[in-house]
Amino acid sequence: MIVVAIDIGGTFTDLIGFDTVAGRFLQAKSLTTPDNLVQGIIDCLHKSGISIGEIAELIHGSTTAINTLIERKGARTGLIVTRGTRDVYSVGRGNRPESYNLFFQRHRPLVPRALTREVKGRLLASGETHEPLDMESVAAAIEHVKAAGVEAVAVCLLHSYVNPDHDKAVGEAIAKAMPGVYLSLSHEILREYREYERMSTTVVNAYIGPRVGGYVSGLESSLAKIGFSGNLSIMRSNGGVMTPAVATSRPVAMMESGPVGGIIASARFGQELGLLDVISFDMGGTTAKASLVKDGQPTLAPGYYVGGYASGHPVMLPMIDVVEVGAGGGSIAWIDEIGALKVGPTSAGAAPGPICYRGGGVDPTITDANVVLGRLDPDNFLGGTMKLDAQAAREGIERVIAKPLGMDTMAAAKAIIDIAVSKMSLAVREVSVEKGYDPRDFALFASGGAGPLHVLAIARELYIPKVIIPLFPSHFSALGMLLADERHDYVRTFYADLSRVDFSNLRAVHAEMSNEARSSLRFSGDAEVQTQLDIRYVGQEFTLAVPVDGEMLKAGDRQAIRGAFDALYEHRYQHSSPDEPVEVVNIRVAAVGKRVPLAFPRVARAIEATPARSRSVYLDDTTTPATCPVFERESLAAGASFKGPAIVQEHGTTTVLFAGDSCVVAETGELIITVGGLS
Repeated sequence: MIVVAIDIGGTFTDLIGFDTVAGRFLQAKSLTTPDNLVQGIIDCLHKSGISIGEIAELIHGSTTAINTLIERKGARTGLIVTRGTRDVYSVGRGNRPESYNLFFQRHRPLVPRALTREVKGRLLASGETHEPLDMESVAAAIEHVKAAGVEAVAVCLLHSYVNPDHDKAVGEAIAKAMPGVYLSLSHEILREYREYERMSTTVVNAYIGPRVGGYVSGLESSLAKIGFSGNLSIMRSNGGVMTPAVATSRPVAMMESGPVGGIIASARFGQELGLLDVISFDMGGTTAKASLVKDGQPTLAPGYYVGGYASGHPVMLPMIDVVEVGAGGGSIAWIDEIGALKVGPTSAGAAPGPICYRGGGVDPTITDANVVLGRLDPDNFLGGTMKLDAQAAREGIERVIAKPLGMDTMAAAKAIIDIAVSKMSLAVREVSVEKGYDPRDFALFASGGAGPLHVLAIARELYIPKVIIPLFPSHFSALGMLLADERHDYVRTFYADLSRVDFSNLRAVHAEMSNEARSSLRFSGDAEVQTQLDIRYVGQEFTLAVPVDGEMLKAGDRQAIRGAFDALYEHRYQHSSPDEPVEVVNIRVAAVGKRVPLAFPRVARAIEATPARSRSVYLDDTTTPATCPVFERESLAAGASFKGPAIVQEHGTTTVLFAGDSCVVAETGELIITVGGLS
């Protein structure tokens, strides 16, 4: 049986497969095809040499959903709301994230006011009917958006999170009057209070739905044409996988479906190495991403703002907490209007790509800087299958950066790298220091095509003592997808004072949610249901998600639940108030269908590491290069060790060790590097 995972990045599309019978990996990498992403997938499958008919499952992570939203290339969308709430979506929150920015712009709604229509009828927060739904106003609203030629309709009626009857009635009327339209009902997307966030999440789902749905169905049909008959799974933002049907109806759940694979893999391989606290760092062609893994589990966030907190779109669905910065191998170096050197966020992408790719690129990038400094071997890029033009890269940096700034070309190339390292270090700080964790207590897992190139410099800047370079780092997100379980998350507002909560009612809602979650699983044989209660002190705005078990709920054990909240609050904020009243706000249920663990092969043992050759590399000194031994990754056996400065080269990426760094190869093949010069 062969299981395959494919991850589409900004520059490359990565494939990794595992043959469970032969116990071997298969891999391929091809340039991403932005105009037809499915073609990049087909190219990878053909390059891998895998017989398509032998693939039992194909797991796919894609940036289609988030790119559709950020590039604002979604469907023309209408929005139907309760009378009196027409401007909730456009007004948003009353806060001003950038208080001193005179040019601050709020989010631009995806649905204009003219396509937002009200209907008569109102529910109370208890779910009781205050005013019956007026079907004549519903018909008028539908007629208006239909005449406007919308492709998708979002429905978000007041308090439908507690009672979906009005939502359902409007949805049925739309389906009857507009049979071809993409329909997004708020109670099916998010049953949680806070009208603006709930409305935004529903609108985003509708806005990206037609394009993402078309992409998924196109992928299914294209795979079928080349002989694929196995199961297709789509990676979702919470670290699990879902069926194509779920992805089509809830595309908002796959906003960060690509990057989370590497985080899952960091957590799993960290556990095998005895490292429960790690920071996952992934640098690809367009962006760099960081995420924190604590006690062997990725950190989940209840939602995030797509496009940034200041002017982004809130999507309030559980997702792995990721911080992303515009620093990838293809990030362009440029000089701003006051003569300062900048790097990113604009990327050369796959087309035209960095100058050295010979694809027509004229703007110098981080990859070009690494080639000029000798950190990338132009004759052995991607295992020698892609030759790089080092001279053109040098000339580009000299023309665009060095001469205008009056710098030496090598100094300019290193300045590009240093700025990128500083930006990426801030991302690592944001997932650790800003969350109350000391990065020095964590190991740094580096992946992505450009991650190992820069990770030792980042570790030095943040005084992180240990760096791990896993197997297949340039395919690591895809490798993590092979390890991902099926997972479906549900949330429902259940507001009550903990001291007076009706546990029989809470258990009934929990049972309903658990049944719904289990029924979503494709493979429910080895499944588990995880439960959390969102709890806060009375008078607070935000909550903590407190894990609870079935025994606590069954026994109605208020004291145990309260104790768990106090302990979590103490851990997070270093204080708690056990005598202050608390209240339950939401119930969260996750159904996890456990994947059968894959038995990955071990690597052979050896004592010494023998370099294949050596080459001159500019590291800290841009006037005199260091002579670095170059090790081929596939020749490094378990137990082998060496010291920096050194280069480790493999298909898809290069690891750069500085003077003082020492590396040993783990039994499972990972490079475990102790960072030098931190005392």
